[in-house]
Amino acid sequence: MRWAIADGWTITRRDLTHWANQPAQILAGLLFPVLIVLMFGYLFGGGMTVPGGGGYREFLMPGMFALTMVFGIETTFAAVSADAARGVTDRFRSLPMASSAVVTGRAAADLLNSALGLAVLVGVGLAVGWRAEAGPGRAALAIGLLLLLRFALLWLGIWLGLVVGSPDALVAVQILVWPVGFLSSALVSPATMPGWLGAIAEWNPLSATAAAARELFGNPGWGGDSWAAQHAITLAVAWPALIVAVFFPLSIRAFRRLGG
Repeated sequence: MRWAIADGWTITRRDLTHWANQPAQILAGLLFPVLIVLMFGYLFGGGMTVPGGGGYREFLMPGMFALTMVFGIETTFAAVSADAARGVTDRFRSLPMASSAVVTGRAAADLLNSALGLAVLVGVGLAVGWRAEAGPGRAALAIGLLLLLRFALLWLGIWLGLVVGSPDALVAVQILVWPVGFLSSALVSPATMPGWLGAIAEWNPLSATAAAARELFGNPGWGGDSWAAQHAITLAVAWPALIVAVFFPLSIRAFRRLGG
């Protein structure tokens, strides 16, 4: 275990060093969700209503926090597939290191990057008038659930990157990620959607985390009466746990089978 942790930290430091040498890439990743907040909060926000009452930006920010965690799949996929395509992953496999270190090291680096992005977005939220109304303890729990969702989706991104093995497929991943991200309660209430579409949005893992974050932050929610809407915190833990249980072993297996 100590060997695996040390090897994983080595990979994490390698990834962090790459980002330090490419600050433009990090800045672009941090600025994109900020632009989405400004666009929806100010350009479209005047036409948005929150079913349970309250300001739209108070409703929007927790959803944007969760949406940013989902969009991180693209960053993970791009990095993992690029390493696989350039043969870097194969070189790691030839070294005397724990087989799990490459994927766990990547996961740790991306989680740190996501924590930084979340901190920046929280600062933007405070600047546009958003507040965590329920106190620092519940706010910390909300941040924890957001990072839990990102941690779970890391393994989906790692698995896709290892299986596909080509960064050229990033557009295909975006085509899958964006509809899943927007088909949720992150930006609008599922009550405004057609019935069948709203039901899908309610059970989206992103919706569970967004709704749980709104509840814990003390921000207005969309007030649904379904089981998913009433048990958002439970689902915000259960969905990530299920995703990790499925894609963590698949990621390790995919790494071990590379070049096989």
